[in-house]
Amino acid sequence: MPAASPPIALVLALGLSAALAVGGCAVPAPDASPVPGTPTLAPMLREVTPGVVNVAVTGRAQALNPLLNDPFFRRFFDLPDLPQPQRPPQPPRRTFSSGSGVIVDAGRGYVLTNSHVVAEAESIEVTTKDNRRFEARLVGRDTGTDIAVLRIVPGDGSQGAALGDLQAVPFGDSGALEVGDYVVAIGNPFGLGQTVTSGIVSALGRGGLRVEGYEDFIQTDASINPGNSGGALVDLQGRLVGINTAILAPSGGNVGIGFAVPANMARTVMDQIIRYGEVRRGRIGISVQDLTPDIAAALGTRSTSGAIVAEVEPGSPADRAGLRRGDVVIAIDGAEVRSATQVRNHVGLKRVGDPVTLTVERDGARDTLSARIEEEPKPTGD
Repeated sequence: MPAASPPIALVLALGLSAALAVGGCAVPAPDASPVPGTPTLAPMLREVTPGVVNVAVTGRAQALNPLLNDPFFRRFFDLPDLPQPQRPPQPPRRTFSSGSGVIVDAGRGYVLTNSHVVAEAESIEVTTKDNRRFEARLVGRDTGTDIAVLRIVPGDGSQGAALGDLQAVPFGDSGALEVGDYVVAIGNPFGLGQTVTSGIVSALGRGGLRVEGYEDFIQTDASINPGNSGGALVDLQGRLVGINTAILAPSGGNVGIGFAVPANMARTVMDQIIRYGEVRRGRIGISVQDLTPDIAAALGTRSTSGAIVAEVEPGSPADRAGLRRGDVVIAIDGAEVRSATQVRNHVGLKRVGDPVTLTVERDGARDTLSARIEEEPKPTGD
């Protein structure tokens, strides 16, 4: 009577070498040594991964029990039916969360991460790949781009080390990315520890994910999951091209659609935060909208993409530069304009006082106009 075959689960658990020995015929396991010339990202990752850190955040949040808003619940427990503003607040509870970050300046200890990772933080701890822990302080954050800057505080030698022992990830040029370029995402998904995933650039210039904000996302199919926020998106040369920030997750997990803030935008925001402690938004006094085929046909313009000037504020830098309603902005500072969002991002992230050059099409002719960025007025209360 033939011997029974081993259960499939057991064969899988024993591994390949045991599976090859089933039936009494031992077969030597394949040679596990690397084959010369085999493609691998390991050398690049050995240089880059020490610069990607885990960011642990401790804070406090107001504990809100939704049952306290239920009139039936309040009557059942004989609680006074007070108006919402008069109801006593619940005691705050301690919260713990984690994300990722990227060391971009080892000498000064600067770390880039997402603004939402460190929102409401009371204390921040950064852990390197080799498990050294450092206290970090928040230099500043910008909710419009979801970028925050931390600065590592040197440890006492037991957990941390001198800042000179840190390793930074070099910046790349996110503006040079093309759809189809290979990229690698590095972070700390689900608190598992440092994890590397790979994919390609799926799209560029993505926006519309939030009602407000400055959006020009890199879309990638490299797996990004909760905990990857603030981590690095690097090219195959190990240069930082994006800060991972969000996923499109109808089922709650990765479905191959992740988004990263371009490194060029993150670097601009970082420079302003380090210099001013905040981002000082610039403006030239125009409102723009996307150039659609219908609008293009109505205007008789040759352009098929760009941004149309909807309004020009009287006395603004744009007005003084000669911009008019109906002008089609086809380039800004030499870069081709694809959408109104691109114009808004470019102007909003330039430093106050910097010049900006706009190439516009008007009545079939093209002209180049120059305006100087002025600071957005601060919102005033009633």
